Amino acid sequence: MTRVSPDQVKRVGVVGAGVIGGGWALHYLRMGLDVDVYDPAPDAERNLLSALEEKWPLLERIGLADGASPERLGFKADLAAAVAGADVVQENSPEDLAVKRGVLAAIDRVAAPDAVIASSTSGFTMTTLQAGCAQPQRCVVGHPFNPPYLIPLVEVVGGELTDPAAVDWLAGFYAAAGKRPLRLSRELPGFVGNRLQEALWREALHMVATGEATVEEIDEAIAFGPGLRWAQMGPCLTLHLAGGSAGMAYTLDHFGAALLEPWTRLEAPPLTEQLRERMVDGCDRLAGGRSVAELERRRDEFLAELLGLVQRFSIGPPQLAADVPDLTVPAGEA
Repeated sequence: MTRVSPDQVKRVGVVGAGVIGGGWALHYLRMGLDVDVYDPAPDAERNLLSALEEKWPLLERIGLADGASPERLGFKADLAAAVAGADVVQENSPEDLAVKRGVLAAIDRVAAPDAVIASSTSGFTMTTLQAGCAQPQRCVVGHPFNPPYLIPLVEVVGGELTDPAAVDWLAGFYAAAGKRPLRLSRELPGFVGNRLQEALWREALHMVATGEATVEEIDEAIAFGPGLRWAQMGPCLTLHLAGGSAGMAYTLDHFGAALLEPWTRLEAPPLTEQLRERMVDGCDRLAGGRSVAELERRRDEFLAELLGLVQRFSIGPPQLAADVPDLTVPAGEA
């Protein structure tokens, strides 16, 4: 097998062009790669081209790699045409176990023998997904965060049948393609980021369900509180600073007893019709008449500028920061 070097990839296959798959396509185009897309949905091509037209000016503003162009996008009529010439394939089918297994197996049958197959699954382990593949050793989880064309993090982990060399290769490819790959130390359902998000999400649902807090209070509490700190450092380092000069040791000793207080509930509440209505109504109030498309534009503008600040003031592991290309807008140029 003669797998191309991760930093020499020229063509990517994208299977599924919804919110995540379409976002991946935009990111890879920004990185100057040829992108072949397959999605059988009748409106998939139109939706992706519309998103490309709308978001390309923002991608230009935050920085394009050499050769980046919307013209490098190709929408293919069948799966084989989209993946046959790809060095790596990004799978983005619906989060349904049977569907994803079938799609991965189909990709495996027609992709080039040396191509790595990455799944954008948000929770399934690769061990459960790769069982139907003839070459499971090349299948790796590459879990992004929405929108993939702006959020750098992508969690990378293999399954029981995955070749560690394929995991290394995919992490290297993502780094070369402007992402911040987080190679997980072990395989676990939901990975790391989603498990943490899920814990916060469950607690938010409980508070709304019991009338303890409104949707507006929950969003404001995070967006103008912990969320601002988390953009620079995670919850562990944040609490390390909360301990003063003694750091995390003081925090644990001082606040450890509070861990026994029944403040939080890890099990999800029943999704009753009443809870559903409260969540929907609360989000409608927060939106204030603005459409999802308008809110997405505001989110993307915010993230584009925030990424510049994160890059300037990053205190993450130096070896990771050094591996990620700086394609953000310099301060004052956004």
